[in-house]
Amino acid sequence: MSQYLDTTVDVYKQAALKPDVGLCCTTTPIWQLPGLEIPRIMQEMNYGCGSTVHPRDLVRQPRILYVGVGGGMEVLQFAYFSRQAAGVVGVDVVDEMLDACDKNLYEAEKLNPWFKRDFVTLKKGTALDLPVEDNSIDVAAQNCLFNIFTQEDLQKALKEIYRVLKPHGRLVLSDPISEDPIPDQLRNDPKLRALCLSGSLTLKDYLRMITDAGFGTVEVRAKRPYRVLAPGQYDTEKLIYLESVEICAIKDPMPADGPCIFTGKAAIYYGEEEYFDDKAGHILLQNQPLSVCDKTANAIASLNRPDIFISESTYFYDGGGCC
Repeated sequence: MSQYLDTTVDVYKQAALKPDVGLCCTTTPIWQLPGLEIPRIMQEMNYGCGSTVHPRDLVRQPRILYVGVGGGMEVLQFAYFSRQAAGVVGVDVVDEMLDACDKNLYEAEKLNPWFKRDFVTLKKGTALDLPVEDNSIDVAAQNCLFNIFTQEDLQKALKEIYRVLKPHGRLVLSDPISEDPIPDQLRNDPKLRALCLSGSLTLKDYLRMITDAGFGTVEVRAKRPYRVLAPGQYDTEKLIYLESVEICAIKDPMPADGPCIFTGKAAIYYGEEEYFDDKAGHILLQNQPLSVCDKTANAIASLNRPDIFISESTYFYDGGGCC
């Protein structure tokens, strides 16, 4: 990250000192939650490409780590679920962003009777060397940060997150991806990387790096249009299409036959019997779609049964499946 660090720090220093509403595409709260009032300044400083706040991850007062605090909007949303002193730890390398987040949290305290400033602890640090203890975090999150890193540094960041998570803890990520080749002149441009425009990996490579870090279960929860890099506007001969992906990586033990990756596939049995049992832990009720990981989908498809339909990946997974 060293070759991009100075530029990245400068970009987000300026975004902290003067909110840049157009810096990323998401500028309004993803979750409208009862009793939660988000200060306008937090909305203007929401420098992300999606959301990492999912209520189903945030049960039993979890301890939460958020890397790259921005204006504090998602830190506040996480605190809404945790509601305990030091329940949320926010880490950032930019002093001005930490100061701005701190100020914004005090504004949030005025608007929300339930919120206390000590619910959130802010620490200076980087994703490559987190100031957090081993096995101490239930849910970790980052939004539109990891795509700034080189692949070498992304590998280090994922290992660091894995280190601090408790067993079965969750890492929730939101980052741009692209299936189009990104020319080296764009990929190596520090300013474009800092703006989350040219460091994107393919979804396959992104998932591979996550599972290589040790995460045994991975959920692709959403995939949406993000940006285009058009010839004439950027140094590229072909239009480059970027998407935003939301993923949850779970610190489950790695299965002997490889990770369980859910990309929104489902199996539907429509035979004459009441159900189908594949003798591997999967029971398909008649005409009831069952979400399955890609590994299980391939195994069932290999049976070549005429009475089972396997859907394509929807890149939307909302739980409830089996592996």
